[in-house]
Amino acid sequence: MKDYYKIGEISKIYAISRDSLMYYEKLGILKPMRNSNGYRIYTMNDIWKLNLIKELRNFNFPMVKIKKYINNRTIKTTKDMLNEEIQLINNKIEELNLLKNNVLKRIENIKNVEDNIILNTVKLTYIEKRKALTLNGNVSRDEEIDFLIKKLQKKNEDKFYLLGNTKVGAIYNLDSLKKGIYNEFKSVFCLLDDRENDYNLILDEGNYVSISYKGSYSSNKKYIQMLFSFINEHKYKIMSDPIEIYKIDVHETSLKEEFITEIQIPVTVNTPGV
Repeated sequence: MKDYYKIGEISKIYAISRDSLMYYEKLGILKPMRNSNGYRIYTMNDIWKLNLIKELRNFNFPMVKIKKYINNRTIKTTKDMLNEEIQLINNKIEELNLLKNNVLKRIENIKNVEDNIILNTVKLTYIEKRKALTLNGNVSRDEEIDFLIKKLQKKNEDKFYLLGNTKVGAIYNLDSLKKGIYNEFKSVFCLLDDRENDYNLILDEGNYVSISYKGSYSSNKKYIQMLFSFINEHKYKIMSDPIEIYKIDVHETSLKEEFITEIQIPVTVNTPGV
């Protein structure tokens, strides 16, 4: 075994940049010697310190704390440091379990859509109040909707994911729909869990006439007309702007024939004799 190593050798062995090594030197943790040519050389006294630094940095311990520990090592401080590592590992396990459960839930969401969705059938459904995050922005193309959804996700990145999320959608401009314009939207949204307290949109509870279809978004004209015909036939009254929810979209598949979209229109239902 060599008695000393040059900075390039240490950098390669420990996968630590030269800048980091010189930073550790500046902090006074490492104290490399200089050879006759003025180059830094690291001895065994630096090597064991690098072993500790490498391990403790894996747990994101600050360098000030690492320096203090290296300069004042005892059995007690070592056990304290190891106990801190255990706690950090437990925290990381908890975080990973939460992430795993989230991913499993999104897989289940996709499967539920595939297994339970009823396509091409108009129905009247009573839906409870729904909380959501929303971002306004008048858009008229699929790409613009995707961009606005991404902005919403970025703004609230701790609240929802895009992959496997079956609760992301957009709010139509009802006035435009009445004029035969089927690609104008006022905003995008993501539905939240009922227990969520941080939201900026409420979709009112009530009756919704809805339909789910498979395929390109450009097919929406056909299905919106089906909904309007159903509403007129039953003499319902449209209460506010329709919405569409992207159950399966570009985030899950590049095949447009696999897209699944649900359109919902809030209505009042006339009760006979009232």
